[in-house]
Amino acid sequence: MEENAFIPIFGMMIPMAGIIGAYIMVVYLRRFENSEKMAMIEKGVSPEFFNIKKRRNNSGPLRASLLLIGIGLGFFLGYFLDMHYDMEEVGYFAMLFIFGGVGLGLAYLVEEKKQKEENRQA
Repeated sequence: MEENAFIPIFGMMIPMAGIIGAYIMVVYLRRFENSEKMAMIEKGVSPEFFNIKKRRNNSGPLRASLLLIGIGLGFFLGYFLDMHYDMEEVGYFAMLFIFGGVGLGLAYLVEEKKQKEENRQA
């Protein structure tokens, strides 16, 4: 048997171990959270006392969509630079980062405007 015969086996074992480990971690985190709440109930403390009301942030899709639009524009402009100015990979990477950042900046501005309107109404 060759020396490198075990490399494909280890290559398959690493992702499997990672997935199993992540599952076990989530199960134990939930279990410890539940046992912590049960201990608080036994002591007479309401577990709702420690819950902080989280404001739902619905801006994830906005942020992702503007980022992807910026990346698309970056690819388009990178292609333009490559065809007309023979910039090759430099144009693609530069435009991806520039327009991706512009997309995230626009998402930030839209979120700030939305938050100011909510604060003004409240």
